[in-house]
Amino acid sequence: MFASLARLARRRSRLVLYLSGVLFVVAGALGGSVLQELSAGGFVDDSTESAHTTKAMDDRFGAGAPDLVLLVSDERGVDSPAVAAAGARLTARVAREPGVEQAVSYWSLGKAEPLRGKDGQQALVMARISGDEDQVQDTFERLENRYRHTSRGLDVRVGGHALADKEMSETTEKDLLKIEAVTFPVLLVVMLFVFRSVVAALVPLLVSGLTILSVLLVIRVLTLFTEVSALASNVATGLGLGLAIDYSLILIKRYREERDRGAGTDQALTLMLRTAGRTVLFSSVTVTLALAALLVFPFYYLRSFAYAGIPTALLAAVVSLTFLPALLKVLDHRIEKGRLPGRRSAKAAKAAKAAARSNGGRAAGERAAEEGFWHRLAMGVMRFPLPIAGAVVALLLLLGAPFLGLRLSLPDERVLPADSQARQVGGVLRDNFRAQETQALNVVLSDTPGPGARRVAPYAERLSGLDGVARVDSEAGTFAGGRLVQEPSVHSARFGAEDSTYLSVVPRDQSMSEQGRELVEHLRGLPAPYVVQVGGPAAELTDSIDSMNARLPAALAVIAVSSFVVLFLFTGSLLLPLKALVLNCLSLSATLGVLVWGFQEGHLQGVVGDFVVTDSITWTVPLLLFCLAFGLSMDYEVFLLSRIKEEYDRTGDNTASVARGLERTGSMITAAAVLISIVFLGFLISGIVYLKAIGLGLALAVLMDATLVRGLLVPAFMRLVGKGNWWAPKPLRALHARAGLRERGP
Repeated sequence: MFASLARLARRRSRLVLYLSGVLFVVAGALGGSVLQELSAGGFVDDSTESAHTTKAMDDRFGAGAPDLVLLVSDERGVDSPAVAAAGARLTARVAREPGVEQAVSYWSLGKAEPLRGKDGQQALVMARISGDEDQVQDTFERLENRYRHTSRGLDVRVGGHALADKEMSETTEKDLLKIEAVTFPVLLVVMLFVFRSVVAALVPLLVSGLTILSVLLVIRVLTLFTEVSALASNVATGLGLGLAIDYSLILIKRYREERDRGAGTDQALTLMLRTAGRTVLFSSVTVTLALAALLVFPFYYLRSFAYAGIPTALLAAVVSLTFLPALLKVLDHRIEKGRLPGRRSAKAAKAAKAAARSNGGRAAGERAAEEGFWHRLAMGVMRFPLPIAGAVVALLLLLGAPFLGLRLSLPDERVLPADSQARQVGGVLRDNFRAQETQALNVVLSDTPGPGARRVAPYAERLSGLDGVARVDSEAGTFAGGRLVQEPSVHSARFGAEDSTYLSVVPRDQSMSEQGRELVEHLRGLPAPYVVQVGGPAAELTDSIDSMNARLPAALAVIAVSSFVVLFLFTGSLLLPLKALVLNCLSLSATLGVLVWGFQEGHLQGVVGDFVVTDSITWTVPLLLFCLAFGLSMDYEVFLLSRIKEEYDRTGDNTASVARGLERTGSMITAAAVLISIVFLGFLISGIVYLKAIGLGLALAVLMDATLVRGLLVPAFMRLVGKGNWWAPKPLRALHARAGLRERGP
């Protein structure tokens, strides 16, 4: 395979470049419009009780959690005759809108006290929009401008779930442009110092551009068959840029090594693909398998990261193994154009090549591999492996300690930036209204007698007496504190159907909290007179986390088994893959601990930008970080162990192999980590809190892995274990001899 790729690069380089140019144009034209086809949401498992309850509410009652909230303000007071009349007309107008299932307000419900602000100058109009998430967005966009105005003296501000989803999508799209505008120039400057020449620094950007546009085209095709989250574009851009730079770096570094040993362009390309090319291919497979674990979850938000990440990893490898060698062939010595000062001169380089040829090439390489910083670091660590390993492990455990207090929640308008309309209106609802009206839980009772014969009142009384319940609205009236506080009225009929009824349970505390989840468990555990289902925001959070936990073992098994197999094929060892799994989990727990400390507890507020401290983290963030960061960590593990294994196969000296392998890859892995971290740190520009957390978490994970783990823990561990690093039972050694993977040096 790699010999064929080398022949393609040598003999058909210009054809490869022409075809790549065509792909660039086509992918840009067709994939560039993908943002318009992506969806918001995707946090709900359709097979759960809360999802079934939402469907029952739609089908039987045309009701449910409001998608559109109008915050109506007037200095005359919401109870003045003029304001009350205008508010009633506004409610009736909203109710007549096509696509609106139900609209209620302070005035239409007979001046329901919870829908009146504490100051008496604000009241709520709440509407439920029919259809799925995309249909809700279409209807909302039609209604938004129609009601974002001052009418007959009323100041009307739009808020609610639909607006939050819309602003999340729009903010994501705008942030992507800002991130690219900021990170690209920074990356270019850093790559000049990493690649040491202008032309070489531009090559990874060409590789990443072709990769990203190709992935966007793949995502555009996927939207024809399934829903894809709006964040897929961010994954394609961030991961595509990072992996393209990583793979370009390892290939160009190996190409330059072979040229420095005296190889010509064609021979250097062949050796580059036989060695580093093999590593690139299987590191992309490792990242792919880690991201494939996300496919076991029933949430299209999580699956979208796999939809974007898997083709990104594979296409980054394909482009790097086809387009990049062809480009190197055409550029030839021009890859060194615009060389930065501070490195050896061309005359010195020629002298080094001559010396390499006269000394067999390898001897000079060995001397260079024993004179660098990383070789000295590895040897220093291996002199005192136990105390150094103990100190690093203690530091990682200390950083990871806050992770034990992790609390999860679904995203709401509080994840948006401060100037967001949805966040501002949501803040008013929390501050000026007595209960969580827009976060009510819906308790559906099925297979009941007809209206008038149902025993609803005793059940509603018991529900209203539960801790955390502000009140219960039902067809039998309104209940609070375990007693009836308002007799049924004409408005109570909306809670009933022919053979079913529902109760609206308004929580006293924040719905997206541990208290909200506990309330759901209490509601579901309380004996009911009929078949009962509980839905609403807190129920969706509970069911989403339960659904995630149920599938988490399968996802972890996919990651662990696939990573173990790939590393075994590279090393032929049983112990080294286990070591990699343990050390990766250790560094990732430290990363998650920092995120809990910084975002959940709020210590990074103001440092990474303004955000609302909700005492929780969006529930998808830890899982996404684990899969993405684990894949990248194994990527670097493959880079490092492939070179250590190459040296060990050649010399049989465990200590020297570790030091030489780290010397040959340490600077490359660190440079790759810095470059990809710049990409991820660009996410801090985003106004969405969970994107900030993902970006910072990935950057921390990559940097800790490239420094503390690869630079300190790996040499210490391999020194302590010695030749046991390479142990495997005889049958597995025979299997590795037949099917193993390795970088075969010249």
